[in-house]
Amino acid sequence: MSDLKIFSSDISVSGKRVIVRLDLNVPINNSKIDDDTRIKVIEPFVNKLIENKAKVILLSHLGRPKGKVVSELSLKPIFNYLEKKLNGKIYFYQEKIDSKAVDASNKLKPGEVLLFENIRFFKEEESDEETFAKNLSRLGDIYINEAFSCSHRKQASIHKITRFIDSYGGPLLEKEIQSINLIIKNKKKPVTCIIGGSKVSTKINILSSLSKKADNLVIVGAMANNFLKFKGINVGKSLIEEGSENIVKNINTLAAKNKCNIIIPVDWNTSSSVNGDPVYKSLKDMGSEDMILDIGKSTIDLISKTIDNSNTVFWNGPAGYYENKNFSTGTLSIANKIAENTKSKSLISIVGGGDTVAAIKNTGLENVFTHLSTAGGAFLESLEGKELPGIKVLKKN
Repeated sequence: MSDLKIFSSDISVSGKRVIVRLDLNVPINNSKIDDDTRIKVIEPFVNKLIENKAKVILLSHLGRPKGKVVSELSLKPIFNYLEKKLNGKIYFYQEKIDSKAVDASNKLKPGEVLLFENIRFFKEEESDEETFAKNLSRLGDIYINEAFSCSHRKQASIHKITRFIDSYGGPLLEKEIQSINLIIKNKKKPVTCIIGGSKVSTKINILSSLSKKADNLVIVGAMANNFLKFKGINVGKSLIEEGSENIVKNINTLAAKNKCNIIIPVDWNTSSSVNGDPVYKSLKDMGSEDMILDIGKSTIDLISKTIDNSNTVFWNGPAGYYENKNFSTGTLSIANKIAENTKSKSLISIVGGGDTVAAIKNTGLENVFTHLSTAGGAFLESLEGKELPGIKVLKKN
């Protein structure tokens, strides 16, 4: 962390144009924001810049418009939201990034905010085009990256813009990196990593990396079905990723080599369909038509005991088909157990991934955890030990 340029309160912003790259990529339906988590977390910092009389320039993307103007992916609903939340006057700019845009940024009064339209409406953003990055840099005097979740991408507003302007990481980005270091450089053992999701192939790198760092690797969700099948356990008609046998074998071998204990479910709540009623099944009575949709009570107890014996827990991926409340028990039980130990035993608890964070919000315990990250791919790539392009460019010379 000490080798990164991180923005601090010592840096004067009064009267200066401060570009802040955010990740305001939130779910929007019928012009209404369904989940404002990513917006709420940036409000305090933006309001602090306003308080310190900066001229604030906000950049963000929304969805994947692929370099074209897509009205459904406009930041207008986010502008409407911020207009009510920020402590300064905010304007919305929907034109090209050219000299007129620079004029608009210059005309801001100290403490005012200018939100630019979806940066991915310009094809040059995703291609990391140099001239476009230079034009973006002309909008400000200082650049701050508060979009850790996008920092695994080589894109103009994350990557090449830093060549042309004094650039820093923001407080949210700093917190994300600190939380990752708690996992990969942590001495507060035992470390338990709980990994869910559907496809083992998409998480092979993170599973391999964590098996070298964790004391316990708990596999849940549909991904666990592949580990169960590898051990010869009947999984009925549960979701299986074909061709995953070698991946599972290699992860088991790597974990054994590094003395990492792999924990997989021992009982389940099943059904014949995702919309059916839950039916409890143990190892002995799984039928050929059964579909595993959640972990069972014995598995919940096993995971709870593992959490009790841990000092650090990282969790990514629900334990079952939690969208249906009939199969949300496992996920909510894990969330409650981690929260309980964070409060009572000073457990370091770090959660990564939008689905897992959304599940935790359903418990109302989101403020209990040490850190909740919605960064997704960037978070997981960092855990794999990869150097993210958007972070590398913030290193001190």
